[in-house]
Amino acid sequence: MTNTMQPVGNALAGRQPMNPMFNLQNLIKGDRNMFMSADDNVMMRQIYSTHTPDGRVINVKPLLHIVEDILSFTHMSSPLDATNSHEVHMDDTTHQTDVVTMVEALSHIIDRLSCEISIKCLSGSDGHGTTVSVLHMVSNYPWDAKLVLTLAAFAFSYGEFWLLAQLYSSNQLARSMALLKQVPLIMEHSGSLKHRFDAVNSLLSSVIDLTRAIIALEELPSMYIAKDVPPFSTAIEIIPTAVYWSIRSVIACATTISYLTSMGHENTISMTELSWELSTLAQRIKQMHEHLKRNLDNCYRHIDEKMRAAAYESLRHLFDVTHIDNMKVLRALIYPRDDIQPLVEGSSKRRVHLDVLRRKNVLLLISGLDISPDELSILEQIYSESRMHGTRMESLYELVWIPVVDLSHVVHYGTTPGHYGTTTGPYGTTTETLPMQKHTSTQPEDHSLQSSTSKSISLLSSRNMVDPQNSSAIFKQHWTDPMQKRFDELTSTMPWYSVYHPSIIDQAVVRFIKERWHFRKKPILVVLDPQGKELSPNAIHMMWIWGTTAFPFTSSREQALWRDETWRLELLVSGMDPIIYNDWIRDGKFIILYGGEDIEWIRRFTNTARAVAQAAGVQLEMAYVGKSTKREMVRRAMSTITVEKLSYCWQDPTMIWFFWARMESMLFSKIQVKKTDDHLDPLMQEIKKLLSYDKSGSWAMLCKGSYIVTSGHAQTVLSAFLEFDSWKENVPLRGFDVSFKEYHDKLHVANPPCCRFEFLTTAGRIPDGMTCPECLQHMEKYSTFLCCHDENSIFLPH
Repeated sequence: MTNTMQPVGNALAGRQPMNPMFNLQNLIKGDRNMFMSADDNVMMRQIYSTHTPDGRVINVKPLLHIVEDILSFTHMSSPLDATNSHEVHMDDTTHQTDVVTMVEALSHIIDRLSCEISIKCLSGSDGHGTTVSVLHMVSNYPWDAKLVLTLAAFAFSYGEFWLLAQLYSSNQLARSMALLKQVPLIMEHSGSLKHRFDAVNSLLSSVIDLTRAIIALEELPSMYIAKDVPPFSTAIEIIPTAVYWSIRSVIACATTISYLTSMGHENTISMTELSWELSTLAQRIKQMHEHLKRNLDNCYRHIDEKMRAAAYESLRHLFDVTHIDNMKVLRALIYPRDDIQPLVEGSSKRRVHLDVLRRKNVLLLISGLDISPDELSILEQIYSESRMHGTRMESLYELVWIPVVDLSHVVHYGTTPGHYGTTTGPYGTTTETLPMQKHTSTQPEDHSLQSSTSKSISLLSSRNMVDPQNSSAIFKQHWTDPMQKRFDELTSTMPWYSVYHPSIIDQAVVRFIKERWHFRKKPILVVLDPQGKELSPNAIHMMWIWGTTAFPFTSSREQALWRDETWRLELLVSGMDPIIYNDWIRDGKFIILYGGEDIEWIRRFTNTARAVAQAAGVQLEMAYVGKSTKREMVRRAMSTITVEKLSYCWQDPTMIWFFWARMESMLFSKIQVKKTDDHLDPLMQEIKKLLSYDKSGSWAMLCKGSYIVTSGHAQTVLSAFLEFDSWKENVPLRGFDVSFKEYHDKLHVANPPCCRFEFLTTAGRIPDGMTCPECLQHMEKYSTFLCCHDENSIFLPH
């Protein structure tokens, strides 16, 4: 067979006279000049005149999947025999009854389009005219359907060619058919023609990308974005133009294939013109795709904001209504479906359903993976004590750890799998995975689960729901082996219930936790009653201060406990230390608590205080309580104090952490109860003073039994002891405690120190303003960047 052979095997070829060398070259040149100089508005009016939709709605994605499966085998690298012909790349869904029914309903229009494209290409019609003709044939269909139907019509004939190319060497019928279409001749010159087919495939790939973007845009949920709202309106404007040029590109591909199969491969001048046309169209299609993709990404951002707002409002509403039990609330917060067991029981480490929490008081321990060993140690101690002593039903509660992994700072719209992003597709290039997925897929046991907002959140269960973030896919990207190891370490030691993996906590829930309960980084303890009603937004302060005495950890209980409290040493040390609590306080001894990291000041202060006490004839005990930060410096100070026997000292650093954790918790608890910084509350002012002393350096507090006499900064308390001769004559008359306080207060008034407080941005509910505990004036607010070079600070504010 030679390149002079007349085209056979296509009955349509004989219906139109054909002068391919003249018509093809001139249509390419003529079209190029026409569209480079023509008024785009005139062309668009012509395109719009073909668009007369009748309201029909077609789900074109299954048909597009079929097209992609066909095109995935249309490469020179595809096998040319039957050895792999039995492999099926097509998705199983294409065999479903509804897909078959859809194809049957569209087969007639697909056949007509295929014939029209073949006739126009073989007769040498210009690309614009053929495109307009095709648009007239699909005038009643939506824009996305017009494009997919055209692609299906092209794939029908193009796939036939490649099917024969793969089977002609092993099947006699295919061989005879292939001879009529010059397939063996083309395959003999596959090396020289490969770049021609590559150009066709490259353009088709770009058209597929653009088609997916158009479908994604058409399927955006109207409940979250209206078509007249930018960026949706901006994106919609380009669809008619994009569909026109996409169909025009398909026509160009069909023309190229028709030319190869009808006129041979040696007309290099015409093939060069065709290659230029394909390259130019590919560039145009890619530019349109990028433009549409940017607008689509902006649409996703808009939708995501609306979805999150709807999810937040739905969750908020869930907490504002009364329920018969706590299941709806727990399902919304933890996991909404029954396909997995979302909890791990603490002692047995077996998986259980949420039903184990039904109608129980539930404490939600919410934290990241960076919850400190100190926090866990104290919490486990309190929890274990409650299990031993909580014999009454009303005193029992269940604790559940909810590990939070916040993905909001790593979301990249349009680039994540499952979202509108690029992945390697079956068609040998990059394709976009559409985000039109309901949250109903079966959850695999692979720690990369996609969660869903509760079914009770009706707005998020729409059939057209878009998941712009696809939290499961993003979670896989950012969940590392060290994070998994840390998570396993934490759950292995927890005696209470825990969520079996952080990936099942939906990101809408994470946002709700952050906004409603002010969770940032440090753990919080949200209390729910047996009906799921919120009793406290954060009871961890109560837990640190009063332990299980604070049960049922309600806000009213917190208020009642504070009403009964006074500024006394028991409040500061509670039952932490039996020596201080049972021996020193009970015996009414003079007690000094002191802190700081300056070992030289510690030596001088303790030696001076001991000498003064001996001179005054009083029994004095001293205890070092460290500092809320600078762990390593505190450890060195503890070691020196112990070796040199300067005073009593806690040997366990966790005890020092807990002391300052309780002090900080007192401040936050007071603010939580009062909703503000109450400068008229004397207890509040004393708490603030002690915290301010800690931030400023060293300090000391003198107590007599339970009664706190006074406290002050390093220099004033040391000076008061150093200047004992100035007030020692008052000791026999007024007592050691009163004499020291009067003299110390004079020094304090003469040289009042600055007061300061530091709150980490991860602390959660930070007060908007503070009053000075010394002068009661409003304190100035600064932004400070601080590094104390500690690997682990002893106390991080809650």
